[in-house]
Amino acid sequence: MAGVSRLQYTTEIRVIRVMCSGRVDLEFILRALHNGMDGVLIGGCKLNECNYVTHGNYHALTTVLLAKKVMEFMGVNPDRLRVEFMSAADGLRFAEVVDDFTRQVKELGPLGSSEGVGLEELRGRIAAVNKLVPYLKVRTNDKLNQRLTSPAEYPGFFQRDEVEDLLTNPAAYYIDPRKCQACGICLRRCPVGAISGAKKQVHVIDQDLCIRCGACHAACPPRFGAVQLIQGAPVPPPPEPGQAIVAPR
Repeated sequence: MAGVSRLQYTTEIRVIRVMCSGRVDLEFILRALHNGMDGVLIGGCKLNECNYVTHGNYHALTTVLLAKKVMEFMGVNPDRLRVEFMSAADGLRFAEVVDDFTRQVKELGPLGSSEGVGLEELRGRIAAVNKLVPYLKVRTNDKLNQRLTSPAEYPGFFQRDEVEDLLTNPAAYYIDPRKCQACGICLRRCPVGAISGAKKQVHVIDQDLCIRCGACHAACPPRFGAVQLIQGAPVPPPPEPGQAIVAPR
């Protein structure tokens, strides 16, 4: 309606359309900040007025609440992120929200200025956290799928200590060479190709490539139980070449 009604709003914003606000992933928000955007505004349908049966706008809300805590952890002002809910007929409100958010971001200044951190250093922090996004979503999945009915629930929905612990002490996955049967299931299920292995060879997880999504842990047949979840302890070194032969069962 804002365009049809010829409503004027600031040109200092780039509009990216998605089918549903629930499609906006935490990774998208971090990518925008990593690329130097000074703020991110997410607009969705009014709560309980979703155009789809998924009610993705509730997911957008919880994603923003999580993202704000992640931003605090990285040293980025969480006021650089906002979510607003409005209908397609709210052209005037859309223009007002865009102008208001733009003014707010201008008062904060360019990304990093009000935080007292250089942009390159911030980019390094964002890149490090971005690798943990799949793991973070898995661990907070139950909360991300909740429908918050009252704004009073928003501030304490995600605790800073909770998010900080997930980001500073992430879980790791390790394939026990004594149990691996080289079935190849985990290798095929890994979404980033972090697992290497061959026939009759113990599979190995590259910890630098691993995004800690847990797909390998879920895929490993229970009768083998080779993929181990490690929390709060160093990951054992990969097997030596001499250990790379699967012990017969």
